[in-house]
Amino acid sequence: MRSAPELRAFLADLCTPAELEAIADRWRVVPLLIDGLAYREIHDRTGVSVTTVGRIARCLDLGSGGYRLAADRLLGDRGGTSGPAGHRAPMP
Repeated sequence: MRSAPELRAFLADLCTPAELEAIADRWRVVPLLIDGLAYREIHDRTGVSVTTVGRIARCLDLGSGGYRLAADRLLGDRGGTSGPAGHRAPMP
């Protein structure tokens, strides 16, 4: 996809409204995890279950690097730095 409208159109065709809402909920969690908030605090702020927050955190640290790549590109300095295999580099 080359633009936000193209991506939006693709996802609207690909996903149900409930799936789009789940994706949006999960993405809202990412910057909060990067900022170091506790899982319970993230749940209280977003309504996303603590279990789902934990899954997202695991993907950020041990996943294939998709969340980290998106965070690096879309959140800038808040996204952290990707290391090998998409793992987050240690913070100075």
